[in-house]
Parts: sequence; C-alpha cells; structure tokens
Amino acid sequence: MRALVVTAPGKGGSTAVAELPDPVPEPDEVVVRVTSCGLCGTDMHLLGGELPAAAYPLVPGHELTGEIVAVGAAVTGRAVGERVAVDPNMPCGACHYCRIGRGNLCEDYTAIGVTRAGGFAELVAVPARCCYVLPDSLSEAAAGLVEPLSCAVHGLGRLPRRPGEHYLIYGAGTMGLLMAALVRTAGAASVSVVDLNEDRLAFAGSFGVDAAVTSADQLGRTPGFEVVVDATGAVAAIEDGLGRVRRGGTFLQFGVADPARAASFSPYRVYHHEIDIIGSMAVHHSFQPAIDVLAGGLGGVPVDSLVSDVYGLDEFDEAVARFRAGTGRKIHIAPQKG
Repeated sequence: MRALVVTAPGKGGSTAVAELPDPVPEPDEVVVRVTSCGLCGTDMHLLGGELPAAAYPLVPGHELTGEIVAVGAAVTGRAVGERVAVDPNMPCGACHYCRIGRGNLCEDYTAIGVTRAGGFAELVAVPARCCYVLPDSLSEAAAGLVEPLSCAVHGLGRLPRRPGEHYLIYGAGTMGLLMAALVRTAGAASVSVVDLNEDRLAFAGSFGVDAAVTSADQLGRTPGFEVVVDATGAVAAIEDGLGRVRRGGTFLQFGVADPARAASFSPYRVYHHEIDIIGSMAVHHSFQPAIDVLAGGLGGVPVDSLVSDVYGLDEFDEAVARFRAGTGRKIHIAPQKG
C-alpha cells in the first residue's frame, strides 16, 4: 500500500510517500480502506516534532473515515463492507484516569495517527472498538468531519451551556466554526468570531455566526462575553480572549497550543471576577453524538461547504502549504485519489 510517512520532524525534517506492507489485523482489529482523512493543526505539531508522545518515522492522520475490508479473528459486531468513522483515541483502560471515567486524560496515551500508524495511507489497521458505522445519508465531506466535531461536542459538554449567553470564539477555521454551530444549537444569544483571515471571516456567516471580525474591539461589548472560546492555540489570541471574559464568565481552552509556549494573564482578575478557566482535551464519549448531530443537519449549516479542498497523497506538501497559509477551509487527504 501507499502511505505518507514523516521520516523526520522539525524544520529540517521531511515527508515521503512510500510503499509499505499492507496491514494485517490483530484478532481485535479491522483493516480500513481510507477514503478521507482530515488535515489538522495536530498534524502541523507532528510535522514540527512538537508532540512528546510521537515516535518517528510515523504515518500521521487521525481524522479518518473509510470502509472495512478485513476483520480480525476475534472481532464481532463489525463486518467487511461497513462504512465507518474511526475514533483515533485509545485509552488504556487501566490507569487512574481511565478508572475514574476520564479516559481522554489517560496516562498511557496512544492514538491512531499520533503514536501509531494513521490514516494518511490507503489502508490502516485499527481496533474494532474504535469504529463507528456511518449512516448512508452522510456525505463523504460530512463523514470526514466526525472526528473534529466530536472534539467540539466534548468541548461543548465542558461549558455551562446557559441559554441566552453571548459567545466569543477565536478562530474561524474548522474547529471554531464547528463550535460556533454547536453553541448556536445549545441556546446562545449571539455567537461572534475573531480571526485575522478575511476569507474565513467572509465564510463564517454561513455557519450561524452573528459577527465575524478581525478584532474583538470591533464588537463593542464592553462588559465582555459570558463565554470565550479559543480555537486557535495561538498565545496572542488566548491572552486577548482571557481579557474579554465578563464577570462570572467562562474561558474554554479548546485550541491545541505549542507545549513549549506560555500565556500571561491576571490571576487577580480571575479571582476578583470569578472567571472559570476550563480545558477541553480531544474526544470523550462524543463520537456517536457527533455522528448523530451531523446526521441531524447540525442546525441547518452547510456542512459540506466547510471542506474546501481534497488532495491525494502525492499532493501532501501542497495541502500542508495551503493549510499553513490559511487559504482554504477544511482540507481532506484522499489516499485513494490518483
């Protein structure tokens, strides 16, 4: 099979499309023929060598969907021919955090496309328990959004979700817009988005956003916002967002930041204004809800239009360049594409 391999990370690192042996499923695994795999900010951190858990060489890609083409000897409940989305997270089930129901904080973290071979390949072997059957009605574009939406569903679950509150979201990329659509369905009074990318701001209006601006100063909400969400991981956005939370409000750190970076804020203001600062890490029992939300139409937003580009494996460098330049929206890699 053909696969995209990160041979060495960092500024001097490289990637290559290589011929690898077809995977053979372990007894509890299935082999998925990958039809779509999203390119994500986490992949940029993997290319940069910024995630401590990753080991190289590595086939990345954790937002994958496809068709089951082989099943292991012990697999029940999954069958060849099923169209599935794959939850990449694989908590150990035995550590302290797994035993108290916080598997996404597992001490022995493993994940498809991060610590083991992922979906930027024609075929990938995954645990059968990670596979979720997709309804026939779900388009290929929407199917490829299940994993990022499942992260947003978990993030929404971390918020107080009080109807009538005003939300400010930093980032009009895939994660910010999916979160915007979700909080709108949860009873938000208004949803505003900040981004420096004018093209993304122009598109944001179709995702239930009331205001899309380059600076929160343009919004004129001097008391601030009840809920502020960072979906960028950029320190400057995080610092600005923390200053926009009104008294008694909530700040959600949803974007993946560089582990080596730190942000400055006023502890006194957090204390004096009773501001809740919350983190949201990946997926937590939110894959099936994400599929159901997409199948239900996600509040009527044009989900398919969020995917702007589909590239083959040989076009990976072009896809990465487009992602980093911010000139597209959601970018998918289709390993079967010629």
